Amino acid sequence: MGGRFDGKTAIVTGAASGIGRAAALAFAREGADVAVADVSARGGEETAALARKAGAKAFFVACDVSKPADARALVARTLKEFGRLDCAFNDAGVEGEQAATQDCTEANFDRVIGINLKGVWLCMKAEIPAMLETGGGAIVNCSSVAGLVGFQGLPAYTASKHGVLGLTKAAALELAKSGIRVNAVCPGVIRTPMIDRFTKDDPTALAGLTSGEPVGRLGRPEEVAAAVLWLCSDGASFTTGQALAVDGGWVAQ
Repeated sequence: MGGRFDGKTAIVTGAASGIGRAAALAFAREGADVAVADVSARGGEETAALARKAGAKAFFVACDVSKPADARALVARTLKEFGRLDCAFNDAGVEGEQAATQDCTEANFDRVIGINLKGVWLCMKAEIPAMLETGGGAIVNCSSVAGLVGFQGLPAYTASKHGVLGLTKAAALELAKSGIRVNAVCPGVIRTPMIDRFTKDDPTALAGLTSGEPVGRLGRPEEVAAAVLWLCSDGASFTTGQALAVDGGWVAQ
């Protein structure tokens, strides 16, 4: 029995751990060949090895998505290795430093916007022409529930994730008749290294995050990956320009 992505190729940024790794491995298990991108060589190589173990062709590319040359090189390497690009999950992101808006430093603001927002734009600039050459594809950008509502103490992160949704909608409309669908996922509190950094492994802080979830638990990276794969699949053929919350009901409160 074949997978949903047999014969297709996918790029996943931020794939060294967490949601990105889960998505890369989910694509691999569903038959896709995968380009694994991250600034972390160790984690990225591990993800690529796990993808190959799952039966996919996979390679790792060291990529800082905030650098235009890196984004272009990632897509060029993918085309060289696989000959085409069908799916892209632009997941790379950082949370930045916690501080009120007036205390947020310019360096922190620039770094977070540069990776989370400009990085998504730079990747899309490289991915879209590659998909147009072969008649279409699907792009999923990683926003956040912080792209849907405000978060105190994370002004740069919140602004970046709102911006990702704006980029997603603009590109979706531009490409609607070109066979390329562009959507976003908005994860809630997912148990990843980012959350571990945010809570500083404090059980009380972790319990506080958990208590705010209507389903009574934190999300798993694999649950976000499942949404990403659906958005990239033929099952979502009439879905574009959307922001899909995968948050255990958090923003419904």
